Amino acid sequence: MSEEANPRLMANKQLDLAAEVLGLDPNLHAFLREPIMVVEVSVAVRLDDGRIRLFKGWRSQHNRFRGPTKGGIRYHPDTNLEEVVALSMWMTWKCALVNLPFGGAKGGVCCNPPEMSRGELERLTRRYTFLLSPFIGPEKDIPAPDVYTDAQTMAWIMDTFSILSGYTVPGVVTGKPVDLGGSVGRVEATGRGCVFTIREVLKHLGIDPEKTTAAVQGYGNVGSNAACLLTDLGVKVIAATDVHGGVINRDGLDTRALKQHVGETGSVVSFPGTSPISNEELFALDVDILIPAAMGNVITSHNAGKIRAKVIGEGANGPTTPEADRILRDNGVFVIPDILANAGGVTVSYFEWVQNLYNFHWDEKRVNHELEKVMVQAFNEVHEMAKEKQVDNRTAAYLLAVDRVARAGAERGLFP
Repeated sequence: MSEEANPRLMANKQLDLAAEVLGLDPNLHAFLREPIMVVEVSVAVRLDDGRIRLFKGWRSQHNRFRGPTKGGIRYHPDTNLEEVVALSMWMTWKCALVNLPFGGAKGGVCCNPPEMSRGELERLTRRYTFLLSPFIGPEKDIPAPDVYTDAQTMAWIMDTFSILSGYTVPGVVTGKPVDLGGSVGRVEATGRGCVFTIREVLKHLGIDPEKTTAAVQGYGNVGSNAACLLTDLGVKVIAATDVHGGVINRDGLDTRALKQHVGETGSVVSFPGTSPISNEELFALDVDILIPAAMGNVITSHNAGKIRAKVIGEGANGPTTPEADRILRDNGVFVIPDILANAGGVTVSYFEWVQNLYNFHWDEKRVNHELEKVMVQAFNEVHEMAKEKQVDNRTAAYLLAVDRVARAGAERGLFP
């Protein structure tokens, strides 16, 4: 892994820049550069053929100054310790930026879900939960879905943790099925929050959504929902890609039909009425809006100069390296940083957690209204900070988030 693509180095560089501008106390700065705890586990799973296989897994808890830790669990063959730690740090800043009473956490298991059966994934999840059970809970650390995990995964975690506890504990995870205490609107929340911020940028730039075009890299939960909601605003989404390939129609894609096609075939590839396109070609398209909504490190110093989009809404975590950030800034691209653009998911997860604590349920209209208020306020705060400090949006977002976490840490003090 190159230094530019190392997520942990990326996360620390971003923190270091904010710390320098804030004049952060060196001792506090050093504390924030490291997670408070990382658990590494070997997850033994009996496969369908009777063999037992060990999968390496992790849970990183970055910071608890503002409350219990919160963050997703991803299952992916490329998941590793460096990535999990970086993601837990980004979650701390994300929660602080939208003023949630959480610190950041992240979990991951190095596995390849498309090659595993449902039974194998369930046994993996339950064993992983058993190993993590001393470290998670509604007042400790609350997992959620991420890459290759979903509501069913969260149901298995909740059930396993509840069995070990001796009573039902719905608040141990968020992103659960609605029947088990999940929140309506949670599945669409990350994509919806991203579109709320894009809408605010277009207002700021004086751009009519109905005269704009967009491209989406990654047509999973975040990308597909963002594409559908952009279409509702009048934006013409002309291209989309996933791990298998991509499609383009310059007259505009039927985003909901494409989402259905992905559900039926597993990929955007071969969607009727389209031509093939690669990720490399998608990033260089002459569109107004670009949404990287897959994995990290996709916009680097090698391709940032080719991007012609006016606005980038980072649906994924860590899609842009610091080196690429400088190029985009010099080229006048308006970047909505990941800790703002994709904060809709953790925001509605917070709503779910609150609903579980009070054993009360909101309707979808209220969930979406409350989400919009949070995202618009956070966007305005970042925009004002960027103007005040004469910095780019990512730096502005980090200044707000790091300052909130640092002030909470200073007020709590160090024990003993």
